[in-house]
This record gives sequence, structure tokens and C-alpha cells, in this order.
Amino acid sequence: MTQLKPHHLKYFTVCLILIFSSIASAELLVAKQKFETENFNTFNGKTIKKVQVGWESYGQLNPQKDNVILVTHYFSASSHAAGKYTKDDPQAGYWDALIGPGKAIDTNRFFVISVDSLANLGAYDPNVITTGPATINPDTGKPYGLDFPVVTIRDFVNIQKLVLESLGIEKLHGVIGASMGSMQAIDWASAYPDWVPRMVSIIGSAQSDAWTTSLLERWAIPIRLDPNWRNGNYYGHTPPTEGLIAALMFITQDALTPMAFNQVGQTASVNHNPLELDPLQSITARYSITNWLRERAQQRAKLSDANHLLYLTRASQLFITGHGANLTSGLQTIQAKTLFIPSGNDLLLMPYLSQEANQALLDLGKVSQLEKLTGDSGHLNGVSGISEKALKIKEFIEQ
Repeated sequence: MTQLKPHHLKYFTVCLILIFSSIASAELLVAKQKFETENFNTFNGKTIKKVQVGWESYGQLNPQKDNVILVTHYFSASSHAAGKYTKDDPQAGYWDALIGPGKAIDTNRFFVISVDSLANLGAYDPNVITTGPATINPDTGKPYGLDFPVVTIRDFVNIQKLVLESLGIEKLHGVIGASMGSMQAIDWASAYPDWVPRMVSIIGSAQSDAWTTSLLERWAIPIRLDPNWRNGNYYGHTPPTEGLIAALMFITQDALTPMAFNQVGQTASVNHNPLELDPLQSITARYSITNWLRERAQQRAKLSDANHLLYLTRASQLFITGHGANLTSGLQTIQAKTLFIPSGNDLLLMPYLSQEANQALLDLGKVSQLEKLTGDSGHLNGVSGISEKALKIKEFIEQ
């Protein structure tokens, strides 16, 4: 009988995880829950009189309530991390390959929970519950608009903590998040170190440096330049749809790589050519590849709110672990063992951001490690390509 070598055994184990994941995925049906609280105090000292957010859970909370894994979602996502709302849903939650019975984050063992962010981008998605600029201000009876206070990653964390406490949970087994979710995950570890023994940051960052802050600003500019934005007071008027679509086009392209984008350009439905006839004949004509990008942004814009996008952008720009004077002080309070999983070709939250955070923690004597995703999809590797690190994530959270 041929003996399996270690690398063969590891590959075999990954294959088994993926096989059982695909079998189990159809069995995971989930329901959106709602949490409400009053007089929520924000990081910048403002008060939101009434807050409601949606949340989802997968698996069962054990009697000790110590098997909880919090999943903190990325910029354009919601708490729909896994499973389906009905068997007929065409699309499962964004990390369905990772979360479920027998999967890397095994819902036979863990109670997995995720919470919709404040000012969630999908303000008009029927499966999202959020409070933000599009919400009715109880003082005026009209949408908040820009009267809604600026919110931060810490505010998202504090809302999540309230949700957990409402369930009688006093400590996490771990927290894991991608992109904007990674910011929440590491801030959890900094702000509430006694709660977090394990933290996983995927395609993430420990702070928004000068480059990242300026890159994110590109997402806000088209909305502010849209005449229909009306300084945020467009509710009841024509919304700034063109600005929102342009912003979503930037977001989609920033999340990919030239290789991934060029593969789309080579498909039969796009067939990109620098000398396409329509752009050659008219300066107002669009290329086939920009039509492809715009069509996807138009679909996303139907459920999105422009002001909410601005608020999420600002929350991401304001981010520094610990929300203190400097990064070192924020990282110093972390007690969790940490795992960073950047994407090697990420053009949005570039891998150096994870590398710097990992090294800073090591320099502080913390337990930290880093592994890179190697797919071709850039930032999107952290969502569509997460199966590559399924075994590593499983090993880390189960240690």
C-alpha cells in the first residue's frame, strides 16, 4: 500500500473539506433577525436615538455560550455570510464555501454570527436591516441625510457587542472578517481583548494609511459631483444614481486585477478591442468592457444608497486599530493570536498593509502569522478564492 506523504495528505484533506462543503451547502437555510437599541452613543460623541440592525446565525449556541465565532462583513456585503434564505435562492452567502456543517468554520461545532453594519450599502435590499442616512430621523420625521452622525469601525464593533450581549454572550471563540470586516475584526481584538482569543484578518488592514485614504476618496467623488446629490438631501427627489453607479464601477475594478479584468475583455460577450467602432466614431460612446462594468454597477445601485456609500467610505478612511493616537498603542492591547491572509495581488488593500500589521504585532511580542492568497482575482480573492486557505483557517480557529 502506497504511503501518503504529508503534502499529499494535506491536499487530500482540503479536497474532503470542499467535497463535504458542497454536499452540506444546500442544507443550510437561514433567517434574518433584528436587533434594536436606543440612544446609541457613537465614537465621536453623538447619539442615535434608535438603531436597528439585522443579524444572522449559523449553528447552535452551546449551554456555556463559549463557541461563538463572529464574522464581520466587508464594505458592500451584509450579514448574509452563508447559507440561503430559501432553497430556491440563486446565490448563497458570500462565504458559503467556508461556513457550514463540516466546513472550515464548522457549524456543527460553532455558533457563527454576523451583523449588518450601520449605514449598510444595501439600504434598499429587503434582506438588510440597517440604520443610516436613509433612515427616518425620529426628531424630524424625514430621512437623516447628512444629519446622521459620522460613524466609525468602532461603532460597528460596539453595535455587534450589544447584539452578542443581548444573547447572553460574554466572550468570543474568535472573530474573522474580510476587507472592511478585517478592520472590525482587529479593532475587536484591540478594544475588547478579553473577548477575543483568536482573530483572522483577510485581505485586510490595521489602519487606513495616506495611500488607502486617497484611493477610497475616489469612491466618494462621483457622488458629490452628481447634481442630484443635493448635499445629501436627495430623499424625495431624484437620487444621484449616476454618481452612485460611477462609484460602484470604481469599487468593482479596484477589487480586481488587470489579469482578471482582461479575461473578461476576452470573452465573446465583451470582445474588447482598442479600435471598437462606436468609440472610434463618437466621443460619447462607451467601450464594451466599460458597458460590462456599468451594467453590473447599475444592478447593484438598485439596492444601494449613495449617502450610505459615503458613510462607509469615511468609516474606512477613519480607521486605525484601537482608534487612538497611533497604531502601536492600538496593537499593544491585543491579546489574541492573530492570522493575516492578504491577497498577493490585491490592488485595493495591498498586501503590505497586512504585512506591516503582522510584523508590528511580532515586534510587540504578540503571537501572529501571515499567509498569502495566490489567486488571480486581487482583492476579490478574499471572497471568491477563500477556499484556498480553508484548511489553514480551520486549523487556526480550532487550536
